[in-house]
Amino acid sequence: MIRAVFLGVCAVVLAGPANAQAVKLSGAEIRALLTGNTALGRWEGTPYRQYFGPDGVTIFAAEGTRPTRGEWRVDDAAEEYQSIWPRDTEWEGWFVMEFGDTYYWVSKATPPTPFQVLEGEQLVAE
Repeated sequence: MIRAVFLGVCAVVLAGPANAQAVKLSGAEIRALLTGNTALGRWEGTPYRQYFGPDGVTIFAAEGTRPTRGEWRVDDAAEEYQSIWPRDTEWEGWFVMEFGDTYYWVSKATPPTPFQVLEGEQLVAE
C-alpha cells in the first residue's frame, strides 16, 4: 500500500515538469504583451527596464546609465519583436517565448534572457 502511494506521488511530481512547454508568442501576442507596458529584467547582468510605447517608441533604461530612445515594431510574418537604436543600421529581431510565468527574449546571438512585464510605463522603480 505504501509503495503504491509512493509510486503515485512520484508519477504526479514527475509528470508536472514533463508537461511544461516553452511557447513562442505570435506577432499579435507580442504586440498585446508589450504595447504600453514595461519589461523588467537583467541584460548581461545589469538590471534594466524597457518601455514600449504604442507609437513605436521604446526607451531602454539600464541601471547606472542614461536611458536610450529607440524604435520598436512587431514583424507578424517572422513572429518576432524588432528594435532599432541610435547608430544601428538594421532592425534586430527577437522571438518572445513564455515558459511558466516568465517571458524570454530569444535570438541566435544570445542565450534566452528572462524578463517580466509590468503594466504601463514604469521606467522608474517605485
